[in-house]
Amino acid sequence: MIYRFSKKQFFSRILLVISALVVVGLLFDQLQLVLLIGATIALTWNYKHLLKLVTWLWQKKLISPPESTGIWGHVYDGIYRRTQKYRRKQRDLNARIREFRDGAEALPDAAIVLGLDYSIRWSNKKASYLLGIRWPMDNGQRITNLVRSPELATYIGKQDFSNPCTLLSPEHQHQRIEMRFMPYGDEQYLLLARDVSQSHRVEKMRRDFVANVSHELKTPLTVVRGYMEMIQEQTDEFSAHWARTFNTIEQQVTRMDRLVEQLLILSRVEVNADLEVRAMINVPDLIAALIDDVQVLNKDKQHKLVFDIDESLGLKGNESELKSAFANLLVNAINYTPDGGEIKVSWQRLGKYCVYQVTDNGVGIREDDIKRLTERFYRVDKSRSRDTGGTGLGLAIVKHVAQHHNAELLISSVLHRGSTFKIEFPAHDSFILGENYSHPVGQ
Repeated sequence: MIYRFSKKQFFSRILLVISALVVVGLLFDQLQLVLLIGATIALTWNYKHLLKLVTWLWQKKLISPPESTGIWGHVYDGIYRRTQKYRRKQRDLNARIREFRDGAEALPDAAIVLGLDYSIRWSNKKASYLLGIRWPMDNGQRITNLVRSPELATYIGKQDFSNPCTLLSPEHQHQRIEMRFMPYGDEQYLLLARDVSQSHRVEKMRRDFVANVSHELKTPLTVVRGYMEMIQEQTDEFSAHWARTFNTIEQQVTRMDRLVEQLLILSRVEVNADLEVRAMINVPDLIAALIDDVQVLNKDKQHKLVFDIDESLGLKGNESELKSAFANLLVNAINYTPDGGEIKVSWQRLGKYCVYQVTDNGVGIREDDIKRLTERFYRVDKSRSRDTGGTGLGLAIVKHVAQHHNAELLISSVLHRGSTFKIEFPAHDSFILGENYSHPVGQ
């Protein structure tokens, strides 16, 4: 039975009972005794219902409360209504949890809910197959205690989850797992792990294929180039038509040779991405050597080259990769800037980064093209790339080198006004060169 509580009715009944007791006490001239008897009856009645309430809450398994009238009827009814409301919310919550778990179980990836201390709060069945995590048996365990991997420990220690973590599966040694951490709910992480073994194998086959084909092409190209040089040494024996023909063949062989060389460099950079081969690099010396090399290339262009090099700033990294990346940005600026332009090259520490930057005042790049510049073989202007001997691989190489050095390639450009290419290296990978390493850079 549902009672509607009314304060007016409640206090009216109390006043009516007290008035009746006072009248009876005055009638029999025993006011105190009658009030005492009334208080005793009221106390006994309240304790009786209090005992019923305790028995119902702690001992009986009945859903409905005891029957009563008056104030206790309101108490029972209030508790019952709150209990029913809580039960409805609990049913809704359980239904939502079941929906979430059913959805998570349907995922092709392993899904794990972690606390801020990386302790396991829930996981789906796929997590058992990929990572060996079994829920609820492993509830409360830290993920690093169950998935013992130096890569994962280092990844979590860095607290940078912008990129995924790739490691070997603890359950299957030939299986590669890609893990992503994402903030989820209140003070939680959602960890998604998926098997990338197939894509990794396909990518390795692609890299091996490109590397092998490029390597195999080197020998016939070298032979063709050798014969072309022999023929060109005897140009006096040929007509002007054949001289031009052989010159065109030589140019195309040179272009093909440059493409093969770029493919080999890209293959090496991609392979080295899994290795940690670092050395103390004297960057000012490296840039100085590049400047000497590009002076020949700049003879026809007559660009004004301006350099701002910190002679004391070195970097930990792979020297051949850094040389390739720095050279690609500088050569691109020379090739794609109209004659007589200005190119600025700088190597400075700026806040948390050490920045290698190349700025030109050339034709610039459209905003839509900037997003695709680092794709293999992508060219903004194919005809212009052919004229300059571009392969479409230079910026792809720069991007891979940057990623290998935990750096970032940033590109900004204004059409018809110029472009800026810069690589931002973490400052903690830099060091101060001694006096013996200094190298003056001329303009």
